Amino acid sequence: MVSVFKLTYHRRLFLGLFAYSWLLLGCFALFQYNREKQFKAEELNVRLQTVNDAILENMERSGDVSLPTIPLPSDIRVSVIDHAGNVVYDNSLDSLPGTNHLDREEIAAAIHKGEGYALRRHSKSTGNTYFYAAKSGERFIVRTAIPYSVSLHQLLSADYAFLWFMLVVTIMMSLAGFFATRRIGRYVERLRDFAKKAERGDRIYDAQPFPHDELGDISNHIVRMYAKLQQAVADRDRQHKIALWQEREKIRIKRELTNNINHELKTPVAAMQVCLETLIDHPDMNVDKRKEFLERCYQANSRLSRLLADVSVITRIEDGGDNIAREPVDAGRLVAEVCEEFSHMAADKGISIIDNIPSECMVDGNASLLTSVFRNLIDNAIKYSGGSIVTLGAHPVSGGMIEFSVADNGSGVAPEHIERIFERFYRVDKGRSRQVGGTGLGLAIVKNAVLWHGGSITATNLCTGGLEFIFSLPASRLNTSLKILKHL
Repeated sequence: MVSVFKLTYHRRLFLGLFAYSWLLLGCFALFQYNREKQFKAEELNVRLQTVNDAILENMERSGDVSLPTIPLPSDIRVSVIDHAGNVVYDNSLDSLPGTNHLDREEIAAAIHKGEGYALRRHSKSTGNTYFYAAKSGERFIVRTAIPYSVSLHQLLSADYAFLWFMLVVTIMMSLAGFFATRRIGRYVERLRDFAKKAERGDRIYDAQPFPHDELGDISNHIVRMYAKLQQAVADRDRQHKIALWQEREKIRIKRELTNNINHELKTPVAAMQVCLETLIDHPDMNVDKRKEFLERCYQANSRLSRLLADVSVITRIEDGGDNIAREPVDAGRLVAEVCEEFSHMAADKGISIIDNIPSECMVDGNASLLTSVFRNLIDNAIKYSGGSIVTLGAHPVSGGMIEFSVADNGSGVAPEHIERIFERFYRVDKGRSRQVGGTGLGLAIVKNAVLWHGGSITATNLCTGGLEFIFSLPASRLNTSLKILKHL
């Protein structure tokens, strides 16, 4: 079996820091070496340029090119070059070279900048290596050169004392980095052990805090995050219990709904039973009285039929919502038919129905459910509003929806009731609702039908008086916003 040696985090971090420090030292040393060497070369160039200035001044004053009269050190080579690049004088040669010197580094710099130097170049004429410094005058270029000897090499070399100092500092930094990374490594090892325990779900009993520095603060935050995670698990369990309670509550509500339905059924059934028993017990009852009992029986039967129909609609939405067909429906035409259906009832109560919904206002939905929505809203407005106008409108909104509104100018609903009017069997005025034949399920049907279509519904009291229902329905693909806006 081959064992693989794995470096700890501390060692990996230290090796990275160590390599970075020495790389930084090498780069800095190389930069410092070249910088110091350039500085010394420029200093030597200044000295030689002083000699060049003296030679140029002497040449301009005496007019003699071949014999500069100023005293010069024996090791300095002096060359005079014209601006065409030809050497016209050289104190170290018996015969002048015939090569053009315009391509020499120091000559080119002197022509363009007035002066220039070359750090180190071998001369084919003398066979020696020189440090060159050239300066341009009005007629000629004077170039002085110093042989590249051991003394000159030492002069131009960098000062190694600074480099030794940097080496010592780097070694000390490496030692300090070793101890610093070892401390960080211990932090990481503690966090690793903590993470393993947390992954296993173990309880963390090690409450020893980390030191108060940046990494220690991060570590302490991680421990606190784990504590919050444990709290989140506890909250999840609590939410699970709440969900179970809600499920039981749903069962209770269904049971309560069943009891409410039974209660609502008892009233019309009992009324019919009383009327029928009275008719059976009194066969000799006069015609008018008999007709009265038959009408009561018919009204109770009608109420029972409406209640069963409403319960059937709600059950259909909740239990078989996925099986209800969806198709393009002309809401304008559907609302017009519903308004026509209620026109006589409204006229008898002196109420006007204003239909502002345009024709060809296509929505994507179920015609039967949409009919129930508008029938219940218009029916409620006529029966309970106490107003004189019922207004219907529609306009497109964002998200591919059409917003509809049904409003009246009646007395509205008290604020304490408005949040509950969509509940099943909830009545603002129970006596009046039963008197006009309401089942208490109309607005519950409206809300469930709108939600099934993917819309939303709200009810608000108008500041001018009356109640307004605003709900949204998905626009059909057959619809165009331009067509809707054209009719609005």
